Amino acid sequence: MGLFKRVSDNIRANLNSLLDKAEEPEKMLDQYLRDMEEDIADAEAAVARQLAVAWKFKAQLDDALAMVEKRGNQAIEALNREREDLARKALEDKRLNKAKAEDYQVQYQSCNSTAEKLRAELQEMKNEYEKLRIKRDALVSRVEAAKAQKEIYGVMNGFGTKGSRRNFERMEEKVLRMEAEAYVAQDLSEKAKSLDLELEALGNDQIGIEKELSELKENLTKKKE
Repeated sequence: MGLFKRVSDNIRANLNSLLDKAEEPEKMLDQYLRDMEEDIADAEAAVARQLAVAWKFKAQLDDALAMVEKRGNQAIEALNREREDLARKALEDKRLNKAKAEDYQVQYQSCNSTAEKLRAELQEMKNEYEKLRIKRDALVSRVEAAKAQKEIYGVMNGFGTKGSRRNFERMEEKVLRMEAEAYVAQDLSEKAKSLDLELEALGNDQIGIEKELSELKENLTKKKE
């Protein structure tokens, strides 16, 4: 490349480094594209100036060639009128304009060649810009995806390993303790009821025995009579 080679070189050389260092890659990409737009605008202005110079030489070339033809015709007309002196002057001016035309031809070809080269480079810059503009959208999407993944994995790494898990463990221990206390209270209550029942049953049995003994004594007394 020539005049604008640095732009595409910088794009290829610096893009990855730019993204690595950027805290907000999407903003840096947008800034980089804006910088490229400015470079493209400068390049368009340079191409326009070069084309203007080429067109100027082309106009001068056309004028010189037209004068060559005109002076040639005037020399012939002067000789027909037997004005050799004027014919000589016309031929001298013809030769002068022919030399100018040859010089203008060289200048025009050189400027036009440079302008076409700059045009091609400018088009390459525009193509490179368009590819990077499309790539920018893909890179920004990847940045957003990476941010989301980083956030998710960050949450997952800390999930259940800090305060939340310890709080749940404390609540679990508290529930187990409450359940144990409830079980002990229930067990004590059931044992107390069991003792009451045993004692009540024992009393009932004693009463039954005394009653049965009394009935036996009563029956024996009746038989003796």
